[in-house]
Amino acid sequence: MILQALAEYYDRKVARQADALPPAGWELKGLPFLIEIREDGSFVQLVDTRETVDGRLRATEFLVPQGPKRAVNIAASLLWDNVEYVLGVPVRNTSQRVEAAHKAFIKEVDDRLAGAAHDAGVAAVLSFLERPPLDAVRASDHWKTLEETNPFIGFRLAGDALPVTQRKAVHEALATTTTIVDGRCMVTGEPAAIARLHTSIKGVRGAQTMGGSLVSFNLPAFESYGRTQGSNAPVGSNTVFRYATALNGLLRPDSTQKQVLGDTTFVFWAEKEAGEAYERATSLLFSDPVRDDPDRNASVVRDILASVRVGTPADHPGSGRFYVLGLAPNAARLSVRVWIAEEAEEIGRRIASHYGDVEIVRPPNAHQFPSLYWLLRSVAPQEKADKIPPVLEGDLTRAVLEDRPYPASLLAAAISRNRAEQQVTPDRASLIKASLNRLRRAAGRTGEELSVALDPANSDPAYRLGRLFAVLERAQEKASPGLNTTIRERYYGAASSTPIAVFPRLLSLKNHHLAKIDSTGMRMWLERLIGEIVDGIPAIPAHLSLEQQGAFAIGYYHQRQDFYAKHTADNAEEN
Repeated sequence: MILQALAEYYDRKVARQADALPPAGWELKGLPFLIEIREDGSFVQLVDTRETVDGRLRATEFLVPQGPKRAVNIAASLLWDNVEYVLGVPVRNTSQRVEAAHKAFIKEVDDRLAGAAHDAGVAAVLSFLERPPLDAVRASDHWKTLEETNPFIGFRLAGDALPVTQRKAVHEALATTTTIVDGRCMVTGEPAAIARLHTSIKGVRGAQTMGGSLVSFNLPAFESYGRTQGSNAPVGSNTVFRYATALNGLLRPDSTQKQVLGDTTFVFWAEKEAGEAYERATSLLFSDPVRDDPDRNASVVRDILASVRVGTPADHPGSGRFYVLGLAPNAARLSVRVWIAEEAEEIGRRIASHYGDVEIVRPPNAHQFPSLYWLLRSVAPQEKADKIPPVLEGDLTRAVLEDRPYPASLLAAAISRNRAEQQVTPDRASLIKASLNRLRRAAGRTGEELSVALDPANSDPAYRLGRLFAVLERAQEKASPGLNTTIRERYYGAASSTPIAVFPRLLSLKNHHLAKIDSTGMRMWLERLIGEIVDGIPAIPAHLSLEQQGAFAIGYYHQRQDFYAKHTADNAEEN
């Protein structure tokens, strides 16, 4: 299903010339340098194609014949490769191996472009390879870089703007290549030339630089019925090219359909053009707003929420299915962490449901709709991304896109961080509220769902205890302005888990704090608020369950945020 969806995505992109991916047998490859030569094969110069992008040099990409998959074997690309293959100059390997690699490069040109030898560009390359003018190349300004980095290089005929690989004669010669049908493709069901090795997939965070395999059989233990390597899962060479080209395109550094969460790299795409609007919505789900504009995506999210709330989702009829693929490195292979295939409109509704669940009152300058990255980072020690438990990334993503309760370990992690840090951050409050509401919804307790902002009518004792703790802290702050340490730093952990051990003492101390407040209006307001909250608590419990600790955190957070909100004239004395 994954390979089929990717192959179909390739076909759709190729059908749209504006978004065209490389044709069969070709690929886009960054060539940092081009060897410019005359028609007689003489050397002109080394052309540096690199440009500065985001402070880093990036090679210009050109359309070139697809290179072979190699590890320790010698296999040359056509008209382009690294310095050792193209020039036969040892850089990283022994002279004997480099000599064999250079011969393989020359043979590749001779064998595959025999019908294009009349072309001026091909003829120039053949003449250059007969007697490479290495002394002239070494005298170039860029030779030291080539010798140190062994980059990919190609050829360009003097007077041309593009490499020799782009010449019409080269394309025509390669188009006449015939393939031998030796099996039936398990993806298309059609007779095809079965790929022995599948194209490497690059761009997955943490994977090997040379890429990883999505399909591979490199040991006898993985093989069956006497078949070797790719024959164990027969996929046609053309299908391999299509799915790998599509996936590598999605994984490009500048792709808007790629997001990284911890050690998992996600890509997502729509089956049809009509579903591409959901690619934007999914990108917002993962992406991290820029620091100087934390509310950049808020308007888009609000539109999604508004459309769902009024019962008219902003969907596109006939938009087809939507796919989300999460990949993680696994030695030389790639492991599939997440695979979701669902109708695009349903994905849109599920994303809107997630945003609705995590919506909570926040400080004015905070990002109003946090991405999954921010939510997960909030439960990691010191909020460091590399300390996010790996299993949570895939579990949370699946919960959001499959509209299921969030993983129980996520709620536990959020509550644990609250206790460890003695505070409830907006992102953790969002996670806790969403987790509790989904749990209660799944259990049919929809009447107990937590609200976005303070809910004075909420009679849950745990929620009220959280509110009470916030009010008692507020009384202490008003009584002793500028305190470095409040009751939150000393008692939050105990108050949220074993309230009976803390609240009797805190309630006795509140009289002392209230007596120190100079403003009569403020003192009366706090006394009235404490009385209203306490009246709704039958008895202070000895222990709070995990779910109750979550409700405590939300009650505390809601009440604290309400203190800083604009109040009506009835409680103006609080300001």
